[in-house]
Amino acid sequence: MKTGILGGTFNPPHLAHLRIAEEVLEACALDQVLFIPAGAPPHKATADDVPFAHRLEMVRLAIAGNPAFAVSNIEGLRPGKSYSVHTLDILRGERPDDDFYFIIGMDSFRDLPLWKDYRRLFELTNLVVAARPGVAVTDPLTLLPVAIRNEFCYDVPSKTLHHCGGCRIIFLEETFLDISSTRIRRLTAAGRSVRYLVPEAVADYIAIHSLYGGPERS
Repeated sequence: MKTGILGGTFNPPHLAHLRIAEEVLEACALDQVLFIPAGAPPHKATADDVPFAHRLEMVRLAIAGNPAFAVSNIEGLRPGKSYSVHTLDILRGERPDDDFYFIIGMDSFRDLPLWKDYRRLFELTNLVVAARPGVAVTDPLTLLPVAIRNEFCYDVPSKTLHHCGGCRIIFLEETFLDISSTRIRRLTAAGRSVRYLVPEAVADYIAIHSLYGGPERS
């Protein structure tokens, strides 16, 4: 099975998350995209995060109705920081025959050297790097850490980096939707509508549970 993996705090999940998952599903001919809410992300402050159980449920609501989307609670089951390499290790053990496609943005890709054991990612998964429209990726080898550039070769027609170990890094131009979870939290706290930024079921859930400082729903 070809499985996409989309991690994030999903605080809350919004339409841009769903759109990039759909585009990668189609472009890479995936069978499934697995959404993985972060337990305790190592590079993000979590002071504004609602509890994991709320974020997990909001993802479930957001992806309902799309049989190709699924959600995993894998990072909520273990204590400590949620490192992608550890999550992928566990998934590889649970799904040894799956072909993984780990979906990240261009900013995260540039920061790969800051990730824990980042070189092991290339043993565990392919990467799909979502770039905003108009962001030219003319020489992606230069985006890689110098220490590992000689391990890759670039195929121009397919916009793909091939690792000597077999994994691929695929560059995909996404449809850019200027939506952020931070903006949604601020709108909610101000008592403003978040309709058409999040799925209707997620907006209802936020209101019912008075998340992000929003007014209580009677």
